[in-house]
Formats: sequence, C-alpha cells, structure tokens
Amino acid sequence: MLVLRLLNVVAPAYFLCISLVTFVLQIFVFIPSMFRDPSTTPLFSPALLHGALFLFLSANALGNYVLVIQSSPEDLGKELNLGKGAEVADWLDGSRSPGSALPSTHFCRLCARVTQRHDHHCFFTGNCIGSRNMRNFIMFCLYTSLACLDSLVAGMAYISSTLSMSFADPLAFLTLLPHSISQFFSGALLSSEMFVILMLYLWLGIGLACAGFCCHQMLLILRGQTRYQVRKGMVVRARPWRENLQEVFGKKWLLGLLIPVPNVESNYRRQKEK
Repeated sequence: MLVLRLLNVVAPAYFLCISLVTFVLQIFVFIPSMFRDPSTTPLFSPALLHGALFLFLSANALGNYVLVIQSSPEDLGKELNLGKGAEVADWLDGSRSPGSALPSTHFCRLCARVTQRHDHHCFFTGNCIGSRNMRNFIMFCLYTSLACLDSLVAGMAYISSTLSMSFADPLAFLTLLPHSISQFFSGALLSSEMFVILMLYLWLGIGLACAGFCCHQMLLILRGQTRYQVRKGMVVRARPWRENLQEVFGKKWLLGLLIPVPNVESNYRRQKEK
C-alpha cells in the first residue's frame, strides 16, 4: 500500500515533467528550426502551422487532465451513510454494501471513497476514473497520444536535419538508438542531440500506450462495461451502443472533442436531484 501511495504522488509529477520538457523542446528547438526554409510564406510556414497544431493538442491534453482531477467521482459512502464493521468490510472487498442498488460501485483504498461506475484508479492523475470524469479521461488519452505523435514527427525532422540522416529506411529508426549511444560515448554526438533521441522513443512509447488504452476504453464503453466490471466478471444489461456512448459523452459530444469541457453529471446525481 505504501508503494501504491508513493506511485500515486510520483506518477503525476513524472507526467508534468515530461509535458514541460516536450513543450520546451517544441517551442524553443523544433519550431525555430523550421524557419530555416525561406521558400515558404510566413503565413503558411510549417513552423506556424506546426506550432498552432501543437498548442491545440497540448491545450486539450492538459485541459482534460485538469478536468479529470477536478471532476472527482462523488463519494457515495457519505450519501449511503456507511457504518463500520461488516458493511465497510464489504466495500473494502470491492463488493456492494447491503441494501445498495447502485451498480458497479467500488471502494478505492487510495482515494478512500466509494465511486459509482468505478472503472480504475489512474496513477498519472492520482484520481479514480468513474462516471463523472470518464469522458475527460478518454479525451486526455486521445490528445496525449496525438501530441506525442506530433512531437515524434517534429523530433525526427529535427534529428534528420541536424545529423544529416534519412528515415526513409524503416529500419533507420530502430537502429537509431544503439548507433547514437555508440556515437555519444565516442564523443561524436552532443548530449543535447542524444537527449532528443531518447525523447523520441519516450514519445513513441507514451503515444502508443495512450492510443491503445483509449481504443480499449472505447470498446468497453460501446459494450456498456467498465474495467472493474470486466475484472469482477459482472454481467451488464445489454443496451444499444448509441445509448452507451451518450451516457459517457453526452449530447454535446462534438464540443468535448474540440475544447476541454466538464463531463456530464452522473446518473446517480441526476436521479438524486429529481
């Protein structure tokens, strides 16, 4: 438990550090290197277009990241007035408390609260993912993968022009790291260039991980399931996939794709207000 709590603090700091390094490299290294082409007009220069795209992706990734943290799942334990003893043991076990009709509720030891439609605990946000912040979490994964892909392409273009090498051969990227390590220790490669090369592989790994996680999460949403339900073997009521999507993304789903907006409120809160 101590290791998980430590990871819950270190992982968000690690993500913010990677985001800051990516922003600095893009703004102060990659984008200025694109201004070397005098044939392009200032209005449609690759630097300005790439800068605008990167800022759009970064703003959506960081905006949804903040909303995932702010839109914490409501603590249903306070609403249900859970006592001590057997009932708390049921929640700690991950099962529903006696008399509770709320589906897929779960007590998270790290957050110390009961979450409706609990999916999983995200260490990179230090928060549980549930009914209130699921859409923002998916948008965060989507735009993080796109921002990493954008940084990967810009970094490869920078390395290609700096080291006068070509990535036309598919094996060039695979052999770049071992070849660069040998050049770095022989003194033929600068530390700044070696750092950019290491970041290329880090962006590739984070981008693929976020893209795969986003696709897997979307598949579960289309089925009307959560990761917690799949892990516990819970049977869910079959519904049309359109209803499952609308439950997570709401009616204003297009707005959420373009700008970071708060997620729709949970069904539990809407029923309580009625």
